[in-house]
Amino acid sequence: MKSKKNSLKEKIFSGNLIITLVSILLGIIVGAIVLKIAGYSPIEAYTVMIKGIFGKPKYMAYTIIYATPLIMTGLSVAFAFKTGLFNIGAEGQFIIGALVATLVGYFVKLPIGIHAIVVFVAAITAAGLWGGIAGYLKAKFGVHEVIATIMLNWIALYLSNYVIMLEGFKRPNSEASYKIWDTATIGILEKWRYTDPGRMWFKAHPVLQSIFKTPVNLGIICAILLAVAVWFILNKTTLGYELRAVGSNKHAAEYGGINVNKSMIISMTIAGSLAGAAGALQVMGVSKQVAILAAMEGYGFDGIAVSLIGSNGAFGCVFAGILFGALKYGGPKIQSAMGAPSEVVSIVMGTIVFFIAMPKFIKMILTVGKRKEVK
Repeated sequence: MKSKKNSLKEKIFSGNLIITLVSILLGIIVGAIVLKIAGYSPIEAYTVMIKGIFGKPKYMAYTIIYATPLIMTGLSVAFAFKTGLFNIGAEGQFIIGALVATLVGYFVKLPIGIHAIVVFVAAITAAGLWGGIAGYLKAKFGVHEVIATIMLNWIALYLSNYVIMLEGFKRPNSEASYKIWDTATIGILEKWRYTDPGRMWFKAHPVLQSIFKTPVNLGIICAILLAVAVWFILNKTTLGYELRAVGSNKHAAEYGGINVNKSMIISMTIAGSLAGAAGALQVMGVSKQVAILAAMEGYGFDGIAVSLIGSNGAFGCVFAGILFGALKYGGPKIQSAMGAPSEVVSIVMGTIVFFIAMPKFIKMILTVGKRKEVK
């Protein structure tokens, strides 16, 4: 009979966590090899990267800012995955959320506090409906959600560009919209520093002075709350049970009395709302506007990688989003500091995803390692 210690060890080594950690390690190793081949010191490059993430409070604040939308698009993709759907449309849903947030944030005038809530609700509702279109097409006509969401991404892109160019919304002599009113923003420090106590603290504390220079906002708190909400819905509610049942086996779920078509529409609507929340909070906390897009920004597509690294789990997406945010912010600094190609960061992230998509290969490596220990 196996001891509890051995069974616990086997459970850990056969789980998703160890696969993710090994994949991250392999990604770092591959990045180091590429740097070495290119003629740069991997240790120096990674040191620069780490200092660029943790070296100053300002850097850490920016890491969180970069990670926030990735966490939410990751949650969007993960939620759809859990219910048996592949949401490639997080990018388009992000764009719709950002566009509607800007429209409501600029054209609607409401008191502070209320305005931000209205903007956020309007954005997630619009993005949820946008995601629900793909769910409806699959439920009603059997259109695969991958095809539907890819097409909706491009429609969202060009629709956003068209609306931005409309007279009265486009800012003169620019390719961007007017900025939203201050009442619709969610910045934490930017308003406070202009009060008398704010000026005093701003001058007295170098750490606060450093953080003040970043667009720190409530987005990360919203992202964590949304992760908790996703976990609760999927694991503690009847709706979550039905959605997961459809994801596991839609024929068995239908036999059990679950309305599969309805579940598909609800799943894509919730997934769309999560991606739309990312777009809304990005506007409300960072950009304050939307601009003409020549191509996709990539938040939704990065969300797919975040979801995979987070094992399609709500809290896994939080940590994976922070990892991606850190790499995206700190990685490019190796180019300015030592002339190393910043594309190495993309290679590292791509390699991590590549190995996570090969769990059997990782398990094989771990099995070989365990056999060597036995010998």
